[in-house]
Parts: sequence; structure tokens; C-alpha cells
Amino acid sequence: MESRGPDGGPGTADGRGVRSFAVARARRSRAAMLRRAAVAACVAALALAALAGVGAVMHRGPFARWRTAAAYDPSRWSLIVVNRWNAIPSGYPRPELTTLRNGQQVDSRIYPDLQRMFDAMRADGLDPEVTAGFRTNDVQRRLMDEKIAEYRGEGMPEAAARARAERLVAIPGTSEHEIGLAVDVNARGRAVDDNWAVYDWLAANAYRYGFVLRYPDGRTAVTGNQYEPWHYRYVGVDAAAAMRDGGWTLEEYAGREGA
Repeated sequence: MESRGPDGGPGTADGRGVRSFAVARARRSRAAMLRRAAVAACVAALALAALAGVGAVMHRGPFARWRTAAAYDPSRWSLIVVNRWNAIPSGYPRPELTTLRNGQQVDSRIYPDLQRMFDAMRADGLDPEVTAGFRTNDVQRRLMDEKIAEYRGEGMPEAAARARAERLVAIPGTSEHEIGLAVDVNARGRAVDDNWAVYDWLAANAYRYGFVLRYPDGRTAVTGNQYEPWHYRYVGVDAAAAMRDGGWTLEEYAGREGA
């Protein structure tokens, strides 16, 4: 009688059919394991990418970038890169300040170009004002504490309230307002349509006066801040023109220039 293998196929009396089945089963098992390993590797890669993104943007978790002191060169003072990963260095000099008509203050070195820009805006029928200029570290801390308290009042745990606050308020010691080179510019009275008229004008023209949109839309992973159409940073006319032409943030431009 003809022998049959375990799968119902022809077998041999010396067991070669049994061995063939065992080999096939082992191969199928290895293939299944490789498929599961590939799927697991893809899931792990996506999870690591997500954690890295959270760490880079929120400065939280195991992939958070360490905060270090920003590099500061007095000869390139307008290009200092201050963000959630680069704190204001301890040796950064308190700027000489110029007080604006509404009481806001800015580093005196940016005032002439700021005035020229505002004169041009007013000539085009706009009515802008600086709604936030220089802030002391104490003021920045108070703003952060107030925002955390607001979220705590909504029932958030301390850690969650702080994390959410840090998405909207610069961490004290990392705010450009603390170096006097940044201004929040809105329309006087802050009507929504008037504000956007100001923002549109700035987006098209601010570079001519040495100012750049510091936190562009879609660049949070680079700048560490969400889009703020009102927040402008002084970098100087030449740098502002180069950044506009290259589509670069200050982080990217400074990296190219070795600042």
C-alpha cells in the first residue's frame, strides 16, 4: 500500500514525507514571525516619532531636548536665538529701553526701525500699536502662574495645567520679550478685521524694516511655538530679507550663518 503523508499527500516509507511537512511548517512559522516583527517595528517607529515630536515641541517626555543657554555674540546681538530650548544666557545685558507712547518698552536699538515701520503702516491707513514689548522675568513668571491658575481653576491637575500653559505662554527665561527685541503688534482697539489688516501688512512688509514673523504657521517643531501672526522679532534689515527669500525661521537662518 502507498504511504500517505500527514497532509494527505504521497509519503514514503522512510519518513521523507514527514520531514517535508515539518520543514514547510517551520518555514510558515518563520514567515509569520517575520511579518509580526515587521508590523511591531513599524508601530514602534511611529510611537518613537510621536514621542520625539512631543519632546521637541512641548519640551516634555523622554525625548525632550535639553534646555541650554543661547549663544550670544554682542556683535550679532539682533540674531540671538531664544526659544524653549535656548534660554536667555545669564550674562545677557539688560537692554537700554525706549518707552513708547502707550507705556510699552523696547530695546532702544530697534526703536528707529520700529518707528519707520509704524509710520509706513499709518500712511497706508492702519492704526497699529505695540501691545507687548519688553517684559521682566518677574512679569513673565506672573503671566505663566496666572495661566496655570486659570487651568487649575478649570479642574486640571497641576502637571496638565502647566503643560497646557507652556503651549501658550513662553517659559520664563526663554521669552523674546525678556530681551526687548520682540513686539506684539495689533490694531488699536483690536477689532478682528482691523487686526488681520495689520497682520497682512506686516507679513508683506515687515522685513523691509528688519522685522520677521517669529512663529510662522506650520513651523512649531522648529520654533517651539504655535503660530502667532502678531509676534514680530527684530533681526536687522539684511537678515530679515534673507530669511524672507529663503523661507527660513530664525533658528534655520542662525544655523546657516553659524550664529
